[in-house]
Amino acid sequence: MTSSKYVRSFKQSNLVFSLIFLLLVSGYAGTAAFLEGGHTALMKLTVLFVSCMLLLGGVRNWTLRRQITSFMDSVDEMVDRAIHGREKMTHFDETSLSSLEHKLWRYIEINKANEQNLETEKNTIKELISDISHQTKTPLSSIMMYSQLLAETPELSGNTRLLLNEIETQSEKLEWLITSLVKLSRLEAGMITLQSTASPVIETITRAVSHIYTRAENKGIDLQIECDPLTRARHDHKWTSEALFNLLENAVKYTEAGGTIRISAESNEMFTRIDISDTGIGIQKDELEHIFKRFYRGCSARDYEGIGIGLYLTQKIISIQGGFITAASEAGKGTKLAVFLPQI
Repeated sequence: MTSSKYVRSFKQSNLVFSLIFLLLVSGYAGTAAFLEGGHTALMKLTVLFVSCMLLLGGVRNWTLRRQITSFMDSVDEMVDRAIHGREKMTHFDETSLSSLEHKLWRYIEINKANEQNLETEKNTIKELISDISHQTKTPLSSIMMYSQLLAETPELSGNTRLLLNEIETQSEKLEWLITSLVKLSRLEAGMITLQSTASPVIETITRAVSHIYTRAENKGIDLQIECDPLTRARHDHKWTSEALFNLLENAVKYTEAGGTIRISAESNEMFTRIDISDTGIGIQKDELEHIFKRFYRGCSARDYEGIGIGLYLTQKIISIQGGFITAASEAGKGTKLAVFLPQI
């Protein structure tokens, strides 16, 4: 029950008690006057009794209000002292207020300890991420460099060259995976702060499209962009373009040759909506609620290359900026993903 409900409940109870008290006193006075007729002494005594009862009731009501006000002021002072770490007010007296203050201090101490533990864990994660990034980058770069050097050897046999190409491909996938995991971990650990500013979204969309344009062209996919240059949203240009790139990359991957990918943007009072729709393989309806989970891949997507982290990373980037993503799809008829970015 909230404090306002407690106040209303107290006022209602006090009103009901006062009404019952007045009814009982007035009922007694009326009954006494009716039974005894016009007996002057009894009437004076009744009036005196009623006056005393009303006075006592008023004093009791005033005293109760003062006690409650004093108690609330004490609680307010106690909470303020506990929050700012000042000296305790009750010094462990044998009262309910002292017990409440002791529990409040314990609660605040536990919260502070939890915050310190979280900060320690956060720093540990930062160090771990930095170590992973540093320790894996050098050997992976060496593998890719040696693969490229071997590929330049003219006397390699056909099978050897196929195996070498596979090594290069898997090394590039491993590099992308490590880079994505490091980015995701840094975002989740709060190591990266997104700088959101109100700016046109056409530049962000164009940047994302530029990274997948060649692949789409090689598959004969028609890319269509419908966006007013004045359409704006509050977003981080770099990170939002990466989020859109992940969506567009999936659209190119799961759309057959000769298909169409359409990107459109429009604004309303609260959000700017960016739609990315394709004519690809689509997603089963029962899988839509899972596609933004980490490492999740639908049944129809398992025949394609991927690890299922792109959509999770995209949702993380958009949600940090105060936006959200929705998905609509039909198996065999394509998918439509809508990104909502805040206006303010």
